[in-house]
Amino acid sequence: MKTFAKLFSSLRLKSQDCGKAGRGEESLEFLYYFADVFTPLSFGLLLLGTIGGLILGATPGLSPTMAVALLIPFTFHLPATQGLILLGAAYTSTVAGGAVSAILLKIPGAPANIATTLDGHPMARQGKGAKALQLSFLASAVGGVFGVLLLIFLTPLLSEWALAFGPSHLFWLAILGVTVIGSLDSASVVKGLLSGCIGLWLATIGFDDIMGAQRFIFHPSLGGGINIIAALIGLFAIPQVITMFAKGRQDNSAEVLVVEKHSIRDAIREMMRRPKALTIGTLTGSIIGLIPGVGGQIAGLVAYDQTKKFSSEPERFGRGHSEGVIAAEAANNAMVGPSLVPLLTLSIPGSPTAAVLLGGLLIHGIFPGSDLFDNHPDVAWTFINSMLIGQVLMCIFGLYVAGLAARVAQVPQSVMAAIVLGLAVFGSYSVQSSMGDVYVMASLGVMMYFLERFGFSAAPLVLGLILGPIAEANFIQGSMIANATNGMAPYFLSGALNISLIVIVIASVAYSAWMELRSRRYTSKEEIIG
Repeated sequence: MKTFAKLFSSLRLKSQDCGKAGRGEESLEFLYYFADVFTPLSFGLLLLGTIGGLILGATPGLSPTMAVALLIPFTFHLPATQGLILLGAAYTSTVAGGAVSAILLKIPGAPANIATTLDGHPMARQGKGAKALQLSFLASAVGGVFGVLLLIFLTPLLSEWALAFGPSHLFWLAILGVTVIGSLDSASVVKGLLSGCIGLWLATIGFDDIMGAQRFIFHPSLGGGINIIAALIGLFAIPQVITMFAKGRQDNSAEVLVVEKHSIRDAIREMMRRPKALTIGTLTGSIIGLIPGVGGQIAGLVAYDQTKKFSSEPERFGRGHSEGVIAAEAANNAMVGPSLVPLLTLSIPGSPTAAVLLGGLLIHGIFPGSDLFDNHPDVAWTFINSMLIGQVLMCIFGLYVAGLAARVAQVPQSVMAAIVLGLAVFGSYSVQSSMGDVYVMASLGVMMYFLERFGFSAAPLVLGLILGPIAEANFIQGSMIANATNGMAPYFLSGALNISLIVIVIASVAYSAWMELRSRRYTSKEEIIG
């Protein structure tokens, strides 16, 4: 560690000379602050935040936003740089840690891990939990490093691009996400769309954020709307718990799986054989993470859908395909770095977690903006560098525990059902310390149990629940702006960015319809031959 310090200290002296000469090497300025990451206090906090984030991320109900918020009080008496290192490490590793419960228990640790359950949990049920976890952490590291490098090298350019997104563009982006619903984890496009419509309806429950109107509040617990974390836990965990309890204890011996051993070297080879999934996931997560207000909830789902559409084996998705896990987790962590671009350059939080990080900066009297890298370069660059190193540490610790964590699949189902039910109740209650969220979680879970019996899926429903408020809020805001300017049609249907998004929406719908027809023709041919 002393060697690192000496190396980067010498680089810092060069940077000061460059600064006097006009900062000709500003693009490499981040190198000059790497030494600060390896000081004992900073590196110790980085390790603590990484390990703690993995544990918090694997706990259902503790989202990255909540994890960072819980750590804010511990940074009050720390210097600004060290406080941000702790928060940044927790943010990074919590996003990746959510894959643990998503794969092993089919309970997404956060909304960003929804897509990971689609193929990750089937792999765990086949005894390949260790392989799924290893692939998830490797893909998270690759996507995360790429996202942070974008934050380092392209921050000025990306900040201008992010600022170009207005209500009309965000509305069309939400509609693009809705087009994913039809083909997402469902045997039928119609049932997928119906699931998404149920989610869109659930999103309207509560008070309208724009107009303040009361909608479908038939119980006091619904006054604040449906909390996404409670809904997530209920829709994914409770049907599984009911199924486990319904089987009883008579065949527990038959349900215990043999966990296959899987080396890290094999996982690396598997990921290298799937460059398309890794590339699509990384690029999708980076683009979506950059857009303020969208967040990482849909990054994994959109990346999963696009990977499935471009895959040569789309029929394997949803049955334990490694490409699904790689694409989803690469997207989840790739969005972390770009989501901080609007925060650090424009003082606009790009996600709820970024808003909490903004609070961490303001507590120490640091105001992000265009002059942050001039007035406080040591704080900004050390924080960003720690996130880069944190991605590597997260991968190392994640790979180390993957084999041990995968043994969860060997727990008898009667015991597992009780554990999952306890985690579901704890996770739902911990979000807002409200029993109302527990009631909502249980009600949605029972409803989903019966819907699954008829071939409906939870993933499209959750996506509708997430995208509903985004689409509605931006449509209403856009309508107000349009009525005050040139009208609805010019505002929503003109402009290069609007037209590009509309074309992508149409192409996505057409491709989903074509894939459905192709699948039906293939099935009918098989029946004729059979």
